[in-house]
Amino acid sequence: MTDEDLCFTPAVALLDEMRRGTLSSAELTAAVLARIGRLEPRLNAFVTLLGDEAMAAARAADDERARGGDRPLLGVPVTIKDLQSLAGVPLRSGSHTTESVVPERDAPFVARLKDAGAVILGKTTTPEFGWKGVSESPLTGVTSNPWRPGYNAGASSAGAGAGAAAGYGPLHQGSDGAGSIRMPAHFSGVFGLKPTYGRIPNWPVPNNDQGSHIGPLTRTVADAALMLKVMAGPDIRDHTSLEGQPADYPALLDESPGPLRVAYSPDLGHARVDPEVRDLVTAAVRTFAVLGCHVEEVTPGFGPDGPELGRFFWKAHEQGLARYLGTQWEAGMDPGLVACIREGQGTTVESYLTMRARKYRFVEQVHAFLDDYDLLLTPSVSVAAFPATQLQPDHWEAHEWDWIRWAEFSYPFNFSGSPAASVPCGFTEDGLPVGLQIVSRRFNDLAVLQAAAAFETARPWADTRPPG
Repeated sequence: MTDEDLCFTPAVALLDEMRRGTLSSAELTAAVLARIGRLEPRLNAFVTLLGDEAMAAARAADDERARGGDRPLLGVPVTIKDLQSLAGVPLRSGSHTTESVVPERDAPFVARLKDAGAVILGKTTTPEFGWKGVSESPLTGVTSNPWRPGYNAGASSAGAGAGAAAGYGPLHQGSDGAGSIRMPAHFSGVFGLKPTYGRIPNWPVPNNDQGSHIGPLTRTVADAALMLKVMAGPDIRDHTSLEGQPADYPALLDESPGPLRVAYSPDLGHARVDPEVRDLVTAAVRTFAVLGCHVEEVTPGFGPDGPELGRFFWKAHEQGLARYLGTQWEAGMDPGLVACIREGQGTTVESYLTMRARKYRFVEQVHAFLDDYDLLLTPSVSVAAFPATQLQPDHWEAHEWDWIRWAEFSYPFNFSGSPAASVPCGFTEDGLPVGLQIVSRRFNDLAVLQAAAAFETARPWADTRPPG
């Protein structure tokens, strides 16, 4: 196996090689770091690369394995998104305003990855405070889509998604407040899972009304199942984390869930979708019929109420940033974020509570709809990648901050806390990836993983690599 092949090999296969003694973590980590060195800063997926620390951890993992150790991720490289705490490493959040922020403690899932033996490669890039669906920040500039230099790698987990696609090792952590795991998966052609809300504890708990989810970005479904099992489970620091322990996702992944009732909505009753994206997703949906599912095209009743709710809460929740940053918060910040905060400054307590009541009715409708189906399929995003220096594609109406108009399929399931994944389902004529979204009922993460795994078997994607 060449060094490049190592960089694209799934974690489950790498672990098998290391257990047999035919591969060391030091060899693997050195190969991944060499590839990162060749592609950075052109790809620009890292804000902090911990090369020396990663090699030391890899050698320690090899020593442990030589003594008979075999933890779940022993010696496997992983990256952490720069919106989460990694002890002793600056937490920049894509902003010039955060120079002095250095966490003293790991986020709970980071501690679990370390306890499982993972080798931390560093922190991946994010837009400023994760506010937008475009891979650019004042601090780090543009993170490029691996399939097209200078193009959008998608949302606040852009560095993680780009790294997964480019062969920066097998496991990458993302977070998702309105699509920021699923959008990078769509734009960069990898697998991304937003689990049920609370499945992976999130600390400090975000002040956005339980919208942010932690999850994996990987090249294969099996790797995501492995990573999810390690990161999931309750934590006392997150009062919203689920009490129950996670299922054995890797062991159950290939079990057949039986005939499924599958709903397909090409637009949720309101969303604009580019024709090429629509056609690729529609073709992908037919695969589920071939797999024995009963597929029904539907128009969910909850859909049209989403856009007003999505935009209201996006600008309302950004008000916390202005209060956190103080009087000088505008200086050097993303102008789109500034515009979003400015537009939301008239939000009153009364209007917020009125809209929150509407949101809860919306969420009730989502749950009632999903209760009638095993899965809901939609496009992951309405468009393929476009230049990362702009908020909207050229053929979409411009707006100073509203990028959400081309991402109407993701935030409804942040509101509802439902598990949702993006699986690669093809390429445009321009060679840009497109994703299919798979959604299920709350707590039914296993169904999403099993459906994604069956689709992956029917239409494999992991061996397709971007140029370079």
